[in-house]
Amino acid sequence: MGFCRLVRCLQRKMEKKPKWSPLGATSALFLLSASLVLIVFFVSNYALQLGSWMEFANRRGELGAKTGDVGRKELQGERLNYLLQRLVGDQLTEFKTEGFLYFADEHTELCISSKPVRVDDGGLTVYIQSKGNRFTRTVRPYARKEDGTAMDQVTPVKIVHGPATDLPACDFTHRVPAMVFSSGGFTGNAYHEFNEIIIPLFLTALHLRSRVQFVITDYKPWWVDKYREILSHMSDYAVGNSSGISGVHCFPGAVIGLRYHDNLAIDSGKIPRGLSMVDFRRFLWDAYTVKPVNVHDTGKKPALVLISRNSTRRILNEDGMVEMMEEMGFRVIVIRPGKMSSLKELAGIIGSCSIMVGPHGAGLTHELFLPDGAAVVQIVPLGLDWASSTYYGDPPLRMGLKYRAYKIDPEESSLAKTYGLDHPVITDIASVFAQGYYAARAVYVDGQDMNIDLARFRKTLTEAMQLIRHPQS
Repeated sequence: MGFCRLVRCLQRKMEKKPKWSPLGATSALFLLSASLVLIVFFVSNYALQLGSWMEFANRRGELGAKTGDVGRKELQGERLNYLLQRLVGDQLTEFKTEGFLYFADEHTELCISSKPVRVDDGGLTVYIQSKGNRFTRTVRPYARKEDGTAMDQVTPVKIVHGPATDLPACDFTHRVPAMVFSSGGFTGNAYHEFNEIIIPLFLTALHLRSRVQFVITDYKPWWVDKYREILSHMSDYAVGNSSGISGVHCFPGAVIGLRYHDNLAIDSGKIPRGLSMVDFRRFLWDAYTVKPVNVHDTGKKPALVLISRNSTRRILNEDGMVEMMEEMGFRVIVIRPGKMSSLKELAGIIGSCSIMVGPHGAGLTHELFLPDGAAVVQIVPLGLDWASSTYYGDPPLRMGLKYRAYKIDPEESSLAKTYGLDHPVITDIASVFAQGYYAARAVYVDGQDMNIDLARFRKTLTEAMQLIRHPQS
């Protein structure tokens, strides 16, 4: 008898016998306790018998891991082929003929196979049956191909093509395709984690109806823990340490690498179902159970979140800025590095705010959690106009948000005190960048703090508030 049926049975007995005797109550409680013990016993033994984490993930999917998912067929055969075909774009004919596609652009390498694959070495070797002689290619499954520094942190995946007689035997068989990607690269920086892994995953995994098994190379337990809510909403299958598994795992197909569109961006014309960054933000709210505030509600005191920095590009007069914001009528929330215990907590706070303010830096990535129509005010340090616009200025407009930039004057930069207002660092910024990226970074990214002109900044903040209150103006 199932636990829920047992409870309903006891409830009916209680309704029929208002004068339930103490003896009857004792018997029912004993029966209930015994049932709970049996349930725990059988569940524990069942999990122990499943073997590896990937086999457990396979069973988890078969049983229906998510509400409303019971009875949905696994991605095999024609259904799998159809969904994978929609990912290949204008190379459909080649994919239909070969059952395999290798795609490369400036940012990424991507392999898609509708043929069965065999995964070994924790995802670092993938075998695909093909005609002709055996040959091997390698890909680095991380969306930053153009950056050698990032790719040095990404282990290559070897893809071996060959006849069936050359392929290793299957130790575990799965009923959904594998998605192989790396958590190496620039992880540790929120911008890169969303830009090069989370958003690219969204582009593919949700299209496959979450019926996909993640195989993560360069596995970082802290990264998986950090994004567990998001990963569990993209895949119905448990995420485990792929580097610690053994044996050959067989899948009906695979995606190796991740599709990438642009900086914190989704091109609706390049993705099946026409999803956008607005859809991605709604996905994040769902993953973290965020109920965003209505920023147009004039009956409430607007909340403003200030992203604080404790190393470079600091706001040196931050206390004065907070006081000024409160005088303007804002309820100010300051988020300092390392103070948020989880992304879920952070998402809930930012989802309650109408305006986000912060210096150029990775903390602004969390504009993703803002409510529709909210405004982002980026404080642009000296020399970082292009980076500020490209990475955090353009994306809000694609997300249904408003944006204002506050570009500091030379006098507001600590560089003026360090070098003097007549130094080329102040008067000829292009000459510093001409010395190379690392030379410019040392000065403008790593060597600069700011003392904000509060009277001038107040005008920018007033403009941002007007964008919220009068979105059509």
